[in-house]
Amino acid sequence: MRIIITGGAGFIGCNAAARYIRRGDDVTVLDNLSRPGADLNLGWLQTVGSFEFVEADIRDYGLLKDLFSREGEVDSVLHLAAQVAVTTSVTEPRNDFEVNALGTFNVLEAIRESGRSPVLIFSSTNKVYGKLDDMTVREEEIRYVFGGGKTAVPETQPLDFHSPYGCSKGSADQYVRDYSRIYGLKTVVMRQSCIYGPRQFGIEDQGWVAWFVIAALTGKKITVYGDGKQVRDILYMDDLLDSFDAAIRNIDQCAGKVFNIGGGPENTISLLEFLELLEEYFGRKVDYTFSDWRPGDQKIYVSDISRAAWELDWEPKVSNREGIRYLYDWVLENKQTIKQALME
Repeated sequence: MRIIITGGAGFIGCNAAARYIRRGDDVTVLDNLSRPGADLNLGWLQTVGSFEFVEADIRDYGLLKDLFSREGEVDSVLHLAAQVAVTTSVTEPRNDFEVNALGTFNVLEAIRESGRSPVLIFSSTNKVYGKLDDMTVREEEIRYVFGGGKTAVPETQPLDFHSPYGCSKGSADQYVRDYSRIYGLKTVVMRQSCIYGPRQFGIEDQGWVAWFVIAALTGKKITVYGDGKQVRDILYMDDLLDSFDAAIRNIDQCAGKVFNIGGGPENTISLLEFLELLEEYFGRKVDYTFSDWRPGDQKIYVSDISRAAWELDWEPKVSNREGIRYLYDWVLENKQTIKQALME
């Protein structure tokens, strides 16, 4: 398979690239290396196998157009390049829009004008559903739960973009979907919940699962925004990549569709529960403080993954406890690399 991965030196991108390189696929990695740790991920990828690297920004439409024109027949595109932090989107909304909305539009147009029809998998977000104000939430001792008999959020949940990040990713989400309807592109939108795993150089405002592990190990300050009872369904990296493979394999049935991709009701955890688990692993108290809620934060988000299970024949295989332990072990084994990434 010939595949282009935008954001291919990021957390998800480098893991995807490594999977395809090991399979013997022809891989092109595009990344502007702006995120801390991206250069380290790129160096690691070079130890995995051979691939083409293009240092570029998805805001450069001319470069994207040239890339898709010269690449010849491309089988698949993973569009993972993005501005990924809600807090950054609030302080830098123009940059957030240009990367997420305009950058995605550039990718779509470059593919459309190339005259070719690769599968395009777009990494969207649960933030397109906003704060879920229409759903009843009940507060328990250390977590929130849905009320009214609800257990998860389906793809039919009304969109309610909240925060510049939600607006930019939501706009891109809808463009990707519509380019299948209007232009016949083979696009699939993956509205992802919290993804975690190795090579995730998490920081305070993005990648909280990895950040809590890294901070606890390196003595960094951990701030819990809100009351810590927020619940997410978390998904291990390998399971996410399996969902990409499933969509590519079943593209004739799923082109133009949207899927919620996360750990689902079986893999939920609150921030407080996660911190308790870390204390079990470390064998000591993990220090943290509380601060105000952040814009658009959902008290609870759980993906209804039944559509993906039915139409893609996909479901998570790695449990929370297994996956967090895998991440914990990776952080322990790569402490110096992580410190280097955090210093960038």
